[in-house]
This record gives sequence, C-alpha cells and structure tokens, in this order.
Amino acid sequence: MRGFIDEFKAFAMKGNVIDLAVAVVIGAAFGKIVSSLVTNIITPVIGLIMGGINFSDLAYTLGDAEITYGVFIQSVIDFTLVALVIFVVVKGINKAHEVFDRDDEAPVPPEKKLVEPSEEIKLLREIRDSLKR
Repeated sequence: MRGFIDEFKAFAMKGNVIDLAVAVVIGAAFGKIVSSLVTNIITPVIGLIMGGINFSDLAYTLGDAEITYGVFIQSVIDFTLVALVIFVVVKGINKAHEVFDRDDEAPVPPEKKLVEPSEEIKLLREIRDSLKR
C-alpha cells in the first residue's frame, strides 16, 4: 500500500499534471467569459437581425410528451458561436505571437563563404576521430 501511495504522489506532482490542472482551470474561466459574450452580446444581436426569433421556444407536443427541438437548435447555434469566438481569439493570439517573435529575432547575416580548414585542423580532426575508435 505504501508503494502505491508513493507512486501516486510522484504521478500527481509531475509538472505535466500540474500544468494540465492549471490549463483546465484557466480554460473553464475562459469558457465562462466566451459563453457570457455569446449569450449576452452576440446572440441578442443575431436575434434582432433575424426578427426576434428565439429558437428555445420551438417545441412539438406528442401526446403527453413535449419535444423541445428549439432548445437543441439554440444549443447548436450557441456552440457554433462559441467555437467561432474561440477561433477568432486564438487566431489573434497566434498573430500577435508572430509579430512579437519576429521583432525579437536578430537579423540574419548574409551567408559567408565557407573557408577550407587549415592542414593543422584537418590533422587534429583525424587524430580526434582515431582516438574515438
């Protein structure tokens, strides 16, 4: 039992597991922000453009059961909008990384003509290679 606990501690404290936990927490917070943006800003604007249609109210009654297919349609629309917003944000972040990384790079000097090594260097390389064997 002690070995199992030690093995679990080693697994849980690995850098990858900690990084993954942080990514999940940040991802959940970012997901809430994007969902709020879609629910509170983008979806109402789209509703106005489409004449005030609210898909959530669409339903079909079959006997005693009510099939609320409008909720499904609204969920698909919400998913598509959330995916689109996340795509645009990630694309913007990647573009910013490209711009900032390009500025950090030093200009590459023009290629210089390769110079043939001297006889002494060739001899030292031969000695080095023979010692490796």
